[in-house]
Amino acid sequence: MLRFLSRYSDTPELRNAEYLLRLPRYSDYRQWYRLRSESRKFLQPWEPTWRADELTESSFRVRVTRNGQEFSSGMAVSLLLFKTDGTLLGGITIGYIRRGAAQSCMIGYWIGEAYAAQGHMSAALKLVIPYIFNGLQLHRIEAACIPENFKSIRLLENAGFQREGLLREYLKINGEWRDHVMFSLITDTQNPDGTQVG
Repeated sequence: MLRFLSRYSDTPELRNAEYLLRLPRYSDYRQWYRLRSESRKFLQPWEPTWRADELTESSFRVRVTRNGQEFSSGMAVSLLLFKTDGTLLGGITIGYIRRGAAQSCMIGYWIGEAYAAQGHMSAALKLVIPYIFNGLQLHRIEAACIPENFKSIRLLENAGFQREGLLREYLKINGEWRDHVMFSLITDTQNPDGTQVG
C-alpha cells in the first residue's frame, strides 16, 4: 500500500511494505558514511568530485540542515532510501523544483554498490513518481545521465521516461564537463499509481 504525506508535512515519508524514503537525519550519519565510503569507487564516475571533507560528520550535518531548509522552502526534497528493516540503500533527490508555468523538477539518485542492480531504485521510483505528480502537484519530471551510464538509462526507460536529446557538457562530473542525455516524464503519461499509460 503506497502512502505519502503532503509537501507541507514537516517529515515527508514515502513508504510501502518493503521500502521507506524520508529526509535524512543527523542520526543517519554512521550508516550513510559506511555505505558511501564503501561505494566510493562505484559512485565516483557518475558524481561531482567529492570534496576533501565529503564524508565528515560536520559536512553531513550541514547537508542535513540544508536538505531541511530546501524542503521547507519548496526548492527540493532530498530523500534517503531504506529497507523497512532500517538498512540504508541509497538516496534520491527531487531537485530544482520550478513552479509557475513550468511545474517541473529534476531527479537524481544513487545506490550503494552492495545493493545495485537488485531493483531497489526501480522500487524507489515507483514511490517517488506518484509523490511528485500527486503530492507535489508537478507536471514534468526531468532526469539527465551520462550516455555511458547504461544502467541508469535502462532504469529511466523502464520507469516510462522518454529520451529528449543530448545536453552538451551539461554537468561537471568527476572533474570533467560531461555530455548528458535528457529524459522526461510528464503527468499525462501516468496512471494514478505512477505506472505508465499504454
